[in-house]
Amino acid sequence: MGSKFKLLPWIHEVLSDIPFESVTDAFSGSGVVSYLFKSMRKQVFSNDALAFPSVLSTATIANNTTHLTENDLEELLGAKARGKSEEFIRQTFQGIFYTNEELVFLDDLWAGIRCMDAPMKQSIAIAAILRSAVKRQPRGLFTVAGDPERYKDGRRDLKLTLREHFIEQVGCYNSAVFSNGKRNTSTSGDVFDVLVGNDLVYMDPPYVPLADDNCYMKRYHFLEGLACYWQDKEIMTTSKVRKITKPFTPFAYRHTALDAFDRLFRKFADSTLVLSYSSNAYPDLGSLRKLMQRYKSSVDVFEKTHRYHFGNHEASKRNLVQEYLIIGTS
Repeated sequence: MGSKFKLLPWIHEVLSDIPFESVTDAFSGSGVVSYLFKSMRKQVFSNDALAFPSVLSTATIANNTTHLTENDLEELLGAKARGKSEEFIRQTFQGIFYTNEELVFLDDLWAGIRCMDAPMKQSIAIAAILRSAVKRQPRGLFTVAGDPERYKDGRRDLKLTLREHFIEQVGCYNSAVFSNGKRNTSTSGDVFDVLVGNDLVYMDPPYVPLADDNCYMKRYHFLEGLACYWQDKEIMTTSKVRKITKPFTPFAYRHTALDAFDRLFRKFADSTLVLSYSSNAYPDLGSLRKLMQRYKSSVDVFEKTHRYHFGNHEASKRNLVQEYLIIGTS
Protein backbone atom coordinates (compact mmCIF):
# COMPACT_ATOMS: atom_id res chain seq x y z
CA MET A 1 0.00 0.00 0.00
CA GLY A 2 1.46 3.29 -1.07
CA SER A 3 4.72 1.74 -2.31
CA LYS A 4 6.82 4.15 -4.35
CA PHE A 5 8.33 1.41 -6.54
CA LYS A 6 6.88 2.67 -9.83
CA LEU A 7 7.81 6.24 -8.91
CA LEU A 8 11.50 5.49 -8.34
CA PRO A 9 12.70 6.74 -11.77
CA TRP A 10 10.86 10.03 -11.19
CA ILE A 11 12.16 10.38 -7.63
CA HIS A 12 15.69 9.69 -8.86
CA GLU A 13 15.35 12.28 -11.63
CA VAL A 14 14.10 14.96 -9.25
CA LEU A 15 16.68 14.32 -6.52
CA SER A 16 19.71 13.68 -8.72
CA ASP A 17 20.48 17.41 -8.97
CA ILE A 18 20.41 17.94 -5.19
CA PRO A 19 23.83 17.71 -3.49
CA PHE A 20 23.79 15.28 -0.55
CA GLU A 21 25.91 12.40 0.72
CA SER A 22 23.87 11.17 3.69
CA VAL A 23 20.12 10.66 3.85
CA THR A 24 17.48 9.72 6.41
CA ASP A 25 14.47 7.79 5.12
CA ALA A 26 12.25 8.65 8.06
CA PHE A 27 9.24 6.45 7.18
CA SER A 28 10.85 3.67 5.16
CA GLY A 29 7.81 1.44 4.55
CA SER A 30 8.62 -1.11 1.85
CA GLY A 31 12.20 0.17 1.76
CA VAL A 32 12.29 0.81 -1.99
CA VAL A 33 13.27 4.48 -1.66
CA SER A 34 16.01 3.59 0.84
CA TYR A 35 17.23 1.04 -1.69
CA LEU A 36 17.26 3.74 -4.37
CA PHE A 37 19.38 5.95 -2.13
CA LYS A 38 21.74 3.05 -1.44
CA SER A 39 22.03 2.46 -5.19
CA MET A 40 22.91 6.16 -5.56
CA ARG A 41 25.87 5.47 -3.22
CA LYS A 42 24.49 7.61 -0.41
CA GLN A 43 24.90 6.74 3.25
CA VAL A 44 21.39 5.67 4.25
CA PHE A 45 19.71 5.80 7.66
CA SER A 46 16.40 3.96 7.30
CA ASN A 47 13.69 4.16 9.97
CA ASP A 48 10.08 3.15 10.44
CA ALA A 49 7.79 3.01 13.46
CA LEU A 50 6.63 -0.50 12.56
CA ALA A 51 8.64 -3.69 12.95
CA PHE A 52 8.27 -5.28 9.53
CA PRO A 53 9.63 -2.33 7.49
CA SER A 54 12.72 -2.23 9.69
CA VAL A 55 13.31 -5.93 9.04
CA LEU A 56 13.07 -5.33 5.28
CA SER A 57 15.55 -2.44 5.43
CA THR A 58 17.92 -4.37 7.68
CA ALA A 59 18.05 -7.17 5.10
CA THR A 60 18.56 -4.86 2.12
CA ILE A 61 19.93 -1.51 3.33
CA ALA A 62 22.04 -2.17 6.43
CA ASN A 63 23.18 -5.49 4.97
CA ASN A 64 26.14 -5.05 2.62
CA THR A 65 27.62 -8.54 2.45
CA THR A 66 25.61 -11.23 4.27
CA HIS A 67 23.72 -13.97 2.40
CA LEU A 68 21.82 -17.09 3.42
CA THR A 69 23.78 -20.17 2.34
CA GLU A 70 22.35 -23.45 1.09
CA ASN A 71 23.17 -24.93 4.49
CA ASP A 72 21.32 -22.09 6.23
CA LEU A 73 18.28 -22.74 4.07
CA GLU A 74 18.36 -26.48 4.74
CA GLU A 75 18.51 -25.90 8.48
CA LEU A 76 15.61 -23.44 8.35
CA LEU A 77 13.46 -25.79 6.29
CA GLY A 78 14.26 -28.69 8.62
CA ALA A 79 13.49 -26.85 11.87
CA LYS A 80 10.57 -27.84 14.11
CA ALA A 81 8.69 -25.91 16.77
CA ARG A 82 9.60 -27.02 20.29
CA GLY A 83 6.57 -26.84 22.54
CA LYS A 84 3.41 -24.74 22.77
CA SER A 85 5.28 -21.45 23.06
CA GLU A 86 6.54 -21.93 19.51
CA GLU A 87 3.16 -22.94 18.10
CA PHE A 88 1.50 -19.55 18.39
CA ILE A 89 0.64 -19.13 14.71
CA ARG A 90 -1.11 -22.48 14.27
CA GLN A 91 -3.04 -21.90 17.50
CA THR A 92 -4.08 -18.33 16.68
CA PHE A 93 -4.71 -18.19 12.92
CA GLN A 94 -6.31 -21.54 12.12
CA GLY A 95 -8.73 -21.19 9.20
CA ILE A 96 -7.97 -17.51 8.63
CA PHE A 97 -5.26 -16.84 6.03
CA TYR A 98 -3.41 -20.07 5.24
CA THR A 99 -3.80 -23.83 5.32
CA ASN A 100 -3.04 -25.67 8.55
CA GLU A 101 0.11 -27.09 6.96
CA GLU A 102 1.32 -23.60 6.12
CA LEU A 103 0.64 -22.31 9.62
CA VAL A 104 2.74 -25.16 10.99
CA PHE A 105 5.45 -24.25 8.48
CA LEU A 106 5.50 -20.65 9.76
CA ASP A 107 5.88 -21.80 13.37
CA ASP A 108 8.62 -24.26 12.42
CA LEU A 109 10.45 -21.70 10.32
CA TRP A 110 10.44 -19.20 13.17
CA ALA A 111 11.86 -21.90 15.44
CA GLY A 112 14.74 -22.18 12.98
CA ILE A 113 15.18 -18.42 12.78
CA ARG A 114 15.54 -18.23 16.57
CA CYS A 115 18.41 -20.71 16.39
CA MET A 116 20.41 -18.59 13.96
CA ASP A 117 23.29 -16.75 15.65
CA ALA A 118 23.69 -14.05 12.97
CA PRO A 119 21.12 -11.22 13.22
CA MET A 120 21.67 -10.19 9.61
CA LYS A 121 20.88 -13.71 8.42
CA GLN A 122 17.79 -13.67 10.60
CA SER A 123 16.64 -10.47 8.90
CA ILE A 124 17.00 -12.04 5.44
CA ALA A 125 14.99 -15.08 6.50
CA ILE A 126 12.25 -12.96 8.08
CA ALA A 127 12.14 -10.61 5.09
CA ALA A 128 11.79 -13.60 2.78
CA ILE A 129 8.87 -15.07 4.71
CA LEU A 130 7.18 -11.66 4.95
CA ARG A 131 7.23 -11.29 1.18
CA SER A 132 6.13 -14.90 0.81
CA ALA A 133 3.16 -14.26 3.10
CA VAL A 134 2.04 -11.33 0.95
CA LYS A 135 2.42 -13.20 -2.34
CA ARG A 136 0.47 -16.18 -0.99
CA GLN A 137 -2.46 -13.93 -0.02
CA PRO A 138 -5.12 -13.61 -2.77
CA ARG A 139 -5.15 -9.80 -2.60
CA GLY A 140 -1.94 -9.12 -0.74
CA LEU A 141 -3.87 -7.81 2.26
CA PHE A 142 -4.90 -9.29 5.61
CA THR A 143 -8.38 -7.89 6.07
CA VAL A 144 -10.66 -10.86 5.34
CA ALA A 145 -10.66 -14.31 6.94
CA GLY A 146 -11.26 -17.40 4.85
CA ASP A 147 -9.90 -20.59 3.35
CA PRO A 148 -7.13 -19.58 0.90
CA GLU A 149 -7.94 -22.58 -1.31
CA ARG A 150 -11.25 -21.06 -2.39
CA TYR A 151 -9.53 -18.02 -3.90
CA LYS A 152 -7.31 -19.93 -6.32
CA ASP A 153 -7.79 -18.47 -9.80
CA GLY A 154 -4.81 -19.79 -11.72
CA ARG A 155 -2.26 -17.24 -10.55
CA ARG A 156 1.15 -18.74 -9.91
CA ASP A 157 1.50 -17.01 -6.54
CA LEU A 158 -1.61 -18.81 -5.29
CA LYS A 159 -0.47 -22.17 -6.63
CA LEU A 160 2.82 -22.10 -4.74
CA THR A 161 2.90 -23.05 -1.07
CA LEU A 162 4.46 -20.77 1.53
CA ARG A 163 7.44 -23.11 1.65
CA GLU A 164 7.95 -22.83 -2.11
CA HIS A 165 7.56 -19.07 -1.98
CA PHE A 166 10.08 -18.85 0.86
CA ILE A 167 12.74 -20.75 -1.06
CA GLU A 168 12.26 -18.39 -4.01
CA GLN A 169 12.31 -15.27 -1.88
CA VAL A 170 15.51 -16.25 -0.10
CA GLY A 171 17.10 -16.27 -3.55
CA CYS A 172 15.58 -12.87 -4.35
CA TYR A 173 16.84 -11.28 -1.14
CA ASN A 174 20.28 -12.84 -1.55
CA SER A 175 20.43 -11.31 -5.03
CA ALA A 176 19.45 -7.89 -3.66
CA VAL A 177 22.40 -7.70 -1.26
CA PHE A 178 25.21 -5.37 -2.31
CA SER A 179 27.68 -2.94 -0.78
CA ASN A 180 27.66 0.72 -1.73
CA GLY A 181 30.81 1.36 0.27
CA LYS A 182 28.87 3.08 3.06
CA ARG A 183 27.86 2.09 6.57
CA ASN A 184 24.07 2.11 6.31
CA THR A 185 21.71 1.56 9.23
CA SER A 186 18.14 0.48 9.90
CA THR A 187 16.11 1.35 12.98
CA SER A 188 12.56 0.96 14.23
CA GLY A 189 11.15 3.80 16.29
CA ASP A 190 9.24 7.06 16.53
CA VAL A 191 10.35 9.54 13.89
CA PHE A 192 10.68 12.23 16.56
CA ASP A 193 13.38 10.13 18.23
CA VAL A 194 15.46 9.78 15.06
CA LEU A 195 18.86 11.45 15.20
CA VAL A 196 19.29 14.61 13.13
CA GLY A 197 22.30 15.74 11.12
CA ASN A 198 22.06 14.04 7.73
CA ASP A 199 22.26 16.09 4.54
CA LEU A 200 18.77 15.18 3.33
CA VAL A 201 15.65 13.82 5.01
CA TYR A 202 13.09 11.99 2.88
CA MET A 203 9.66 11.84 4.51
CA ASP A 204 6.73 9.70 3.41
CA PRO A 205 4.54 9.59 6.54
CA PRO A 206 1.10 8.08 6.98
CA TYR A 207 -1.55 10.64 6.13
CA VAL A 208 -5.19 11.51 6.67
CA PRO A 209 -7.06 10.29 3.58
CA LEU A 210 -9.93 12.27 2.09
CA ALA A 211 -11.97 9.06 1.88
CA ASP A 212 -11.81 5.53 3.34
CA ASP A 213 -8.77 5.08 5.58
CA ASN A 214 -5.04 4.67 5.33
CA CYS A 215 -4.35 2.25 8.17
CA TYR A 216 -1.32 0.10 7.52
CA MET A 217 -2.01 -2.00 10.60
CA LYS A 218 -5.49 -2.87 9.37
CA ARG A 219 -4.11 -4.20 6.09
CA TYR A 220 -0.74 -5.57 7.17
CA HIS A 221 -1.17 -6.55 10.83
CA PHE A 222 -0.16 -10.14 10.06
CA LEU A 223 3.17 -8.98 8.64
CA GLU A 224 3.79 -6.76 11.66
CA GLY A 225 3.22 -9.72 13.98
CA LEU A 226 5.13 -12.20 11.84
CA ALA A 227 8.18 -9.90 11.75
CA CYS A 228 8.66 -10.33 15.52
CA TYR A 229 6.53 -13.42 16.21
CA TRP A 230 3.98 -11.12 17.87
CA GLN A 231 6.38 -10.27 20.70
CA ASP A 232 4.94 -7.34 22.70
CA LYS A 233 2.04 -7.05 20.23
CA GLU A 234 -1.53 -6.81 21.53
CA ILE A 235 -4.04 -8.81 19.49
CA MET A 236 -7.63 -7.57 19.39
CA THR A 237 -9.66 -10.49 20.76
CA THR A 238 -12.84 -9.33 18.98
CA SER A 239 -11.17 -9.29 15.56
CA LYS A 240 -12.00 -12.18 13.22
CA VAL A 241 -8.60 -11.81 11.56
CA ARG A 242 -6.69 -11.29 14.85
CA LYS A 243 -5.68 -7.71 14.14
CA ILE A 244 -3.02 -6.01 16.23
CA THR A 245 -3.98 -2.90 18.16
CA LYS A 246 -3.28 0.13 15.99
CA PRO A 247 -0.43 2.29 17.31
CA PHE A 248 -1.09 6.01 17.50
CA THR A 249 0.47 8.33 14.96
CA PRO A 250 -0.38 12.05 14.93
CA PHE A 251 -0.09 12.14 11.13
CA ALA A 252 -3.23 10.02 10.73
CA TYR A 253 -5.75 12.37 12.40
CA ARG A 254 -7.09 15.75 11.28
CA HIS A 255 -6.84 17.32 14.72
CA THR A 256 -3.13 16.46 15.10
CA ALA A 257 -1.75 16.25 11.54
CA LEU A 258 -0.85 19.91 11.00
CA ASP A 259 1.04 20.14 14.27
CA ALA A 260 2.80 16.83 13.52
CA PHE A 261 4.05 18.10 10.16
CA ASP A 262 5.20 21.34 11.76
CA ARG A 263 7.15 19.42 14.39
CA LEU A 264 8.61 17.18 11.69
CA PHE A 265 9.85 20.06 9.55
CA ARG A 266 11.22 21.85 12.60
CA LYS A 267 13.08 18.77 13.81
CA PHE A 268 14.94 18.31 10.52
CA ALA A 269 15.17 22.00 9.60
CA ASP A 270 18.96 21.88 9.21
CA SER A 271 18.68 19.26 6.44
CA THR A 272 17.28 19.42 2.94
CA LEU A 273 13.62 18.41 3.36
CA VAL A 274 11.88 16.14 0.85
CA LEU A 275 8.24 15.34 1.57
CA SER A 276 6.49 12.73 -0.56
CA TYR A 277 2.77 13.42 -0.59
CA SER A 278 -0.44 12.78 -2.53
CA SER A 279 -3.41 14.89 -3.60
CA ASN A 280 -5.88 12.56 -1.88
CA ALA A 281 -4.73 13.55 1.60
CA TYR A 282 -5.15 16.10 4.37
CA PRO A 283 -3.54 18.61 4.91
CA ASP A 284 -3.58 19.92 1.35
CA LEU A 285 -0.54 20.89 -0.69
CA GLY A 286 -0.86 24.62 0.03
CA SER A 287 -0.93 24.11 3.78
CA LEU A 288 2.13 21.87 3.76
CA ARG A 289 4.04 24.26 1.55
CA LYS A 290 3.35 27.12 3.95
CA LEU A 291 4.44 24.99 6.90
CA MET A 292 7.72 24.08 5.23
CA GLN A 293 8.34 27.74 4.34
CA ARG A 294 8.56 28.48 8.07
CA TYR A 295 11.86 26.61 8.09
CA LYS A 296 13.09 26.78 4.49
CA SER A 297 13.59 29.88 2.34
CA SER A 298 13.13 27.92 -0.88
CA VAL A 299 10.30 25.40 -1.30
CA ASP A 300 9.71 23.76 -4.69
CA VAL A 301 6.95 21.32 -5.66
CA PHE A 302 7.36 18.60 -8.28
CA GLU A 303 4.22 16.83 -9.47
CA LYS A 304 3.39 13.58 -11.26
CA THR A 305 0.12 11.78 -12.01
CA HIS A 306 0.18 8.29 -10.53
CA ARG A 307 -2.19 5.37 -10.06
CA TYR A 308 -1.81 3.36 -6.87
CA HIS A 309 -2.81 -0.30 -6.79
CA PHE A 310 -3.97 -1.54 -3.40
CA GLY A 311 -3.34 -5.26 -3.18
CA ASN A 312 -1.87 -7.65 -5.73
CA HIS A 313 -4.95 -8.65 -7.75
CA GLU A 314 -5.83 -7.15 -11.14
CA ALA A 315 -9.27 -6.22 -9.85
CA SER A 316 -7.89 -4.53 -6.75
CA LYS A 317 -8.81 -0.95 -5.93
CA ARG A 318 -7.06 1.64 -8.05
CA ASN A 319 -6.64 5.25 -7.12
CA LEU A 320 -5.52 8.00 -9.51
CA VAL A 321 -3.76 10.84 -7.67
CA GLN A 322 -1.28 13.63 -8.11
CA GLU A 323 1.96 12.66 -6.43
CA TYR A 324 4.09 15.48 -5.02
CA LEU A 325 7.68 15.91 -3.98
CA ILE A 326 7.82 19.03 -1.79
CA ILE A 327 11.46 20.03 -1.44
CA GLY A 328 12.77 22.61 1.01
CA THR A 329 16.30 23.97 0.73
CA SER A 330 18.39 26.85 2.09
